[in-house]
Amino acid sequence: MSRVDAMDSLRTKPRILIVTPEVTYLPDGMGNAANYLKAKAGGLADVSAALISALFEQGADVHVAMPDYRRMFIHGSPGLYPGRELEAIRAKMPDDRIHLAEDRAFFYVDHVYANYSRDNLKIALAFQREVINNIVPRVRPDLIHCNDWMTGLVPAMTRMAGIPCLFTLHNIHTVTSTLAEIEDRGIDAAYFWHHLYYRRYVDEYEAARGAVPVDFVTSGVFAAHFVNTVSPTFLKEIVDGRHGFVDGHLQRELRNKYRAGCAVGILNAPDPSFRPESDTALVRPYGPKEALAAKQENKRHIQQALGLTVDDKAPLFFWPHRLDPIQKGCQLLSDILYRVVSTFWEDTLQIVFVANGAYQQVFRDIVARHNFQRRVALCDFNGTLERQAYAAADFMLMPSRFEPCGLPQMIAPIYGALPVAHDTGGIHDTIEHLDVDANTGNGFLFEVFDSQGLFWAIEQAMAFHRLPAKVRAAQVARIMRQSQETFTHTVTARRYIELYEKMLERPLIVE
Repeated sequence: MSRVDAMDSLRTKPRILIVTPEVTYLPDGMGNAANYLKAKAGGLADVSAALISALFEQGADVHVAMPDYRRMFIHGSPGLYPGRELEAIRAKMPDDRIHLAEDRAFFYVDHVYANYSRDNLKIALAFQREVINNIVPRVRPDLIHCNDWMTGLVPAMTRMAGIPCLFTLHNIHTVTSTLAEIEDRGIDAAYFWHHLYYRRYVDEYEAARGAVPVDFVTSGVFAAHFVNTVSPTFLKEIVDGRHGFVDGHLQRELRNKYRAGCAVGILNAPDPSFRPESDTALVRPYGPKEALAAKQENKRHIQQALGLTVDDKAPLFFWPHRLDPIQKGCQLLSDILYRVVSTFWEDTLQIVFVANGAYQQVFRDIVARHNFQRRVALCDFNGTLERQAYAAADFMLMPSRFEPCGLPQMIAPIYGALPVAHDTGGIHDTIEHLDVDANTGNGFLFEVFDSQGLFWAIEQAMAFHRLPAKVRAAQVARIMRQSQETFTHTVTARRYIELYEKMLERPLIVE
């Protein structure tokens, strides 16, 4: 037995390697460079950061592999690690739990994902080459957790190496490449070619090498020992064929994993800084007991800032996510915006948008045509304004056509803003229609994806708003408390830890 093997045999804690193309933060104790590594394009970065932090804080032997986005890292911490000091930190990093893949493909990029698919493919292949050839042999993990299409080839390697692998789909975007191109980038795909997923049937390596595309996401699902999506209902919707936009290859492989008992949904959770008690962006921070009074104060502030009629009793609806008609359902609201504002004119209903997207101009035109400027405000996305709007709002609009997970419907009730949403995907898993008499529920759901369904849900929200303040205050306080307890990274991390332990057939945290 070699010295390395002997040391491995003495390990009591399983070693977990999380492979991710993006992350927002890492625990200081993980290494010298932890506090300047930040590369984010979406929710994957937050989930990766939360999971890694939770595992580390609980004493797990957790490691992370990610691309060395040198320009982003340095620019993200101006003046913090200049010149030689930065190089000195890099020299120490092999002893840490952070493993940066090195390649010029991502040294000088400004964003995690480029605007051109070929550039993204080049980055993905360079990243996976370094993970497969260098990082995995160095870390010698007991389990590997891969995330999204940029890691989709790694599970095939783990099959040959005998390492259990979890593959998480945060979204269903994919790319394709040939074995020849993959190998030209330095990955020995011939070693694991039969564990990859091809766009059409192949039965021998030479026939596949130059002509048959390899699908990255479907390869990850096909080869991984276990798969998870970021909500249970979205997984079931894909398996049941509810969404026509889901590629048939991916749907079939997910269905196979699901039927084999090797696929689950694990919900994401919001960034822990989304807490109204401690949110420094708010004019008046607040907890569940004083929510209604504090919301009125925060509402007056945002009304003054955005040019709305100042009325702290006005029912305020908030749109916090992008104005995307493909997923987010903004066309449903545009169809009925005049009807909504007119129907509830005497109630002084107001709507605030803090969102970018193609439909922003559509709403601007409607507002201008009907002189709704004192009732409807449209703003480009801004993180501070987003938080202030959650605190000011009574309700949050989320009529998504589909939702792999979603975070606004979790953040909103933490701030006491009740979601008005389409009953789909992650929304179904996190929002229950409010029943005041039964003292249950946390929002207002409509089932049929059309503008009439959305209008009905807004009517339900307005009926709640007309209830006595004492009744509303009790419900909002209950919802805030339950949301703060349920929608946390601790809960999410526990689910992943349970899955790791199931895959390893032993405890992850050894006392």
